[in-house]
Amino acid sequence: MYSVADLTAHLRELGVREGEILLVQSSTKAIGAVEGGSAAIVAALREVLGPDGTLVVYTATPENSDTSPLAAMLTDGLTPEKLRAHRATMPPFDLARTPASTEMGRISEEVRTTRGAVRSAHPQTSFTALGPRAEELMAGHRLTCHLGEGSPTRRLYQAGARALLVGVPIWCCTAFHLAEYRQPDVPAMRYGCVVRDERGLRQWVHFEAARLEIRHFVPMGEALRERLGGLVTGRLGNAECFLLPVREGVDLATEWLLGQPR
Repeated sequence: MYSVADLTAHLRELGVREGEILLVQSSTKAIGAVEGGSAAIVAALREVLGPDGTLVVYTATPENSDTSPLAAMLTDGLTPEKLRAHRATMPPFDLARTPASTEMGRISEEVRTTRGAVRSAHPQTSFTALGPRAEELMAGHRLTCHLGEGSPTRRLYQAGARALLVGVPIWCCTAFHLAEYRQPDVPAMRYGCVVRDERGLRQWVHFEAARLEIRHFVPMGEALRERLGGLVTGRLGNAECFLLPVREGVDLATEWLLGQPR
């Protein structure tokens, strides 16, 4: 059973620095038993980051979609009538109330519900931040830019943030999607989601945006492990961790993707 003090010591041993901006993606199960659960893990992260540090998590809601792989899995096998009924009852995205997908892990939802948290406004790929730079990092998340230049991903890149991957492989780093937007002739596709309009009424919104893929992320992650100079490995509880600079990781991912057949 790990305590907040144990986890704080592990994070400092990993090299997490006071005052930095840290994007955290994690598996609480991989960490093991923690006294106080996910709240204690967040407390340890905030303790190490200190009052000048900013904690960022991915609070995406891919269920709020008619195109995502998760949405396809949830509706697989439904008859046309049941599919229409499913779409008609999907709850609209609410910036303050819609929980992060369970696919994002318990720490993401813990941060989202913490007093003072700021969430970006995208109804499918939101981030949430706690700390003095939260408002700046979460502002202006464009609907047509899930994880690209008009999203918190780019602001993390510009701000010199680092990413901490806890119990998940290095290729899972969401920031690497920014590299897809930096490829020539990025293909687009049609997306849809349920939102509330200015009157508070439920409506479907459809838009064109870059087509994001993950099929190349596993081999890319292995290549980055070998080439990423700023990569640090260690443990948080029982979980294997990767700590890496977002800018260097995205730059290498951009270069790697440019060398792949399309």
